[in-house]
Amino acid sequence: MSAQIDGADPRTARKVAEPLDETQMLERGPEFRVDLERIRFSPYFSRMSAVTQVISQSGAGLAVHNRLTHTVKVTAVARAIAVSLAADQGERGRIVSRLGGCDPVVVQAAASAHDLGHPPFGHLGEQALDRLARERFGLAEGFEGNAQSFRTLTRLDEYDRAGAGLNLTAAVRAAVLKYPWERAEGDEWTGALDRPRGLTPRTPGEGAAKFSTYSLDADDFQEARDAYPAIARHQQTIECSVMDIADDIAYSLHDLDDFYRASLLGHAAVSAEFRTWRADRAALATMPADALLARPRTPGHALETLRRRLRAKDAWIADDDAFGESVARVQSDVVDGLLAVPFDGSLEADRALAVFMSGWVSRLQRSIVVMADPPVRSGHISLDTAAWHDVAVLKFLQERFVLHRPDLAVYQRGQANVMETLVGALAEWLDDPHDVRRAPRRLLDLVELAAEDYRDAALRDPDGDGGFERRELRRLATGRGIVDYVASLTDVQAMSLAGLVSGASERLWDAGQGL
Repeated sequence: MSAQIDGADPRTARKVAEPLDETQMLERGPEFRVDLERIRFSPYFSRMSAVTQVISQSGAGLAVHNRLTHTVKVTAVARAIAVSLAADQGERGRIVSRLGGCDPVVVQAAASAHDLGHPPFGHLGEQALDRLARERFGLAEGFEGNAQSFRTLTRLDEYDRAGAGLNLTAAVRAAVLKYPWERAEGDEWTGALDRPRGLTPRTPGEGAAKFSTYSLDADDFQEARDAYPAIARHQQTIECSVMDIADDIAYSLHDLDDFYRASLLGHAAVSAEFRTWRADRAALATMPADALLARPRTPGHALETLRRRLRAKDAWIADDDAFGESVARVQSDVVDGLLAVPFDGSLEADRALAVFMSGWVSRLQRSIVVMADPPVRSGHISLDTAAWHDVAVLKFLQERFVLHRPDLAVYQRGQANVMETLVGALAEWLDDPHDVRRAPRRLLDLVELAAEDYRDAALRDPDGDGGFERRELRRLATGRGIVDYVASLTDVQAMSLAGLVSGASERLWDAGQGL
């Protein structure tokens, strides 16, 4: 239960009371600033400097974005948007205030924390860990980076007392809940035409594709959400929406920065896609879907598939004219502008790239719409129609011409094997009664913490899904503890530990430090 004094702002309520005298309160400063500092001084925050964003630093051979540099830039973009909203004295400001406000420090804290739970090897690591959690350990909720971030803040990363996590305010905890539901809720929406973004099941019976809390952490989730009674059940808080939009802006542009520097975006292929779609737009619009999918590499087909997907999923904002204008804008500025001149590492190239990025970030930051009653697939804060389409087209450019590359796929298959080797070896170690006591101390702690959580779940609901047999509880706790442990490693730590436990490495003393 969170501690809250009668009449106090529920947004500042912490998970556990922290009684302070007047001197301590003056020394500590505003509550939200305390949260921001706790997050930024966390070892989980520092760890992000060695975790892949999209392409590995070692794999690309260049200083590309990692999770930490991405987070820093998301925070900067989010703060700029939040400051603008907080200062608005018009109708936008009144809507924001009525829905709980938009404190720039809360937004910065949420942006700083939003990727804390992402595992080694970027989204590939997330997919591999999710599959292993469900198939090997029977964890129905598997693994999800957003839910892991929330678990990290509220349970795994401790500040000064056991069981309270970082003991953050309700406002900051609520602001990291990009997908405010549990995985199981996705099955309730199967077949629904209009459902919140991310709540769509990947496949029937597997629950929501994205979610922000495991059932073990549902009490903390609900406690944070209760501080915002004006926010509908499946809607983000205002501060969360700002963070989410900033994440989209940063992802769509700063990863483009990486791929351009690494010469991964071939101008000829990209130009052919954009030029062909614009020239053959009418004909492509009449082409049967199966014909498009049968030849996805034919220039123009991928953009047409994107246009149709946006119309099908986001009819509340998707617009054919706006899509065409965004394709033209990205072709002009990015394809025929930025990419037409290969990056050569010169100071001139750096300046040109900086000017390009600054201009686009500034324009997107200014393209903010506030809605009192938003569509279910949008937050109360959204990009306007033009900017929304721009972000979609920029994301497409990277997905189509980088993330689908065969050489990247080969590299990622190897990373998935590392995760499988590591999880399997740790599970076997914990099942060895003669040697389990020598397992990494933090791993043992996390398994015991997970067992505590499952026991608490059983007490809360002894006749429901929370009622576990002792053997079942042990299996689930071992699985969740291993998942929590592996998700807290850096890329290098994961590879080194996998090599050690499989006998493939002899680098004993420098490979496993900090594990």
